[in-house]
Amino acid sequence: MSKHKRPGKKRRSSVRTRDWEQNPDADFSHDLSRHRRAQSKLVQHADVEDPLPTDAPPNAVVVSHSRKWAFVKKADADPHRQPSADDTLLCKIDERLVEEEESLLAPGDRVFVELEGEDHVVRAIAPRQTSLAKCAGKHGRLERQIIAANVDVLVIVAAATSPPFRPGLVDRFLVVAQQGGVEPVLCLNKIDLVEEEPPEMRFYRELGIGICRTSCVTGEGIAALRDKLTGKTSVLAGHSGVGKSSILNTMDPELKILTQSLSEATRRGRHTTTLSVLYELHDDIHIIDTPGLRALGLWNIEPEEIAFYFPEIAATSMSCKFRNCTHIHEIECAVKEAVEAGSLPRARYESYCRLRSDLDAEKRQP
Repeated sequence: MSKHKRPGKKRRSSVRTRDWEQNPDADFSHDLSRHRRAQSKLVQHADVEDPLPTDAPPNAVVVSHSRKWAFVKKADADPHRQPSADDTLLCKIDERLVEEEESLLAPGDRVFVELEGEDHVVRAIAPRQTSLAKCAGKHGRLERQIIAANVDVLVIVAAATSPPFRPGLVDRFLVVAQQGGVEPVLCLNKIDLVEEEPPEMRFYRELGIGICRTSCVTGEGIAALRDKLTGKTSVLAGHSGVGKSSILNTMDPELKILTQSLSEATRRGRHTTTLSVLYELHDDIHIIDTPGLRALGLWNIEPEEIAFYFPEIAATSMSCKFRNCTHIHEIECAVKEAVEAGSLPRARYESYCRLRSDLDAEKRQP
């Protein structure tokens, strides 16, 4: 038999009025004991997990890494002994170390490693003194990709031929070196394949950039390159196929780094090195070998600022008629006049124009 509501009877509200000020613990729940049981089950992360160390001294250097793991070299390894596998540790990366707009780790980073049970864990990363970075691209998680950290010298490796010498990438690397506070050295490799070096090399000599001419076949220039890198941390960078890994093998044959010849179809280098790795050689030489690059996106540079990374253009621009001269389409431009007169290298000017055009195009994109 169904129940019938009596006419005029008010329906009782299911919401109870509580006086939160008098008894907040009880009124938070319909049942005080149930509320207390629920509180006891809550995990207080701040109490369970210790905070990450903020002032722990670095005790290792990153050799190579992936997203969750890192190979590091112990700081207490004997520097006078030949490096061995016992000097390196495979470490987990603490999940509380969050990757934001730039790479969390890079070869050369100084880190604090702690033993947790049977695992070594990277707990902290020291601030970087210097860094080499590039724009990470539009579709990646990062904005700034760190190529190497805490390096003293950037060795820009270019081939005299096969693949052909490309001054545009050299100029981009010079900009990146200035941004990161790193000394650039231009290494012209494979000189045994040519009778004369590329004419653009004269411009870089006039800029005062250190230059090494090397051959992994004859051994020419390898000793001079070693002298420049002794006692320093360096990074080798350049196009694929220019001979970065071959230079390392020539400097230390015990490394036995895998190398490949150029592609017969494209006459370009193949990506043999797929991961940046820090190597330790005799004479206190530390070198980071990097994968070959076919493009190098500049990070955090406005189109108006690029001229300051070309010292010869910046100096000549003081005589331009307009203070905001782009040195591309204006009349009475001292830079363009110097290029026509031959006092400024046309190749460097064209490289400037390409960089300025690329930065303008990137700025217009949403």
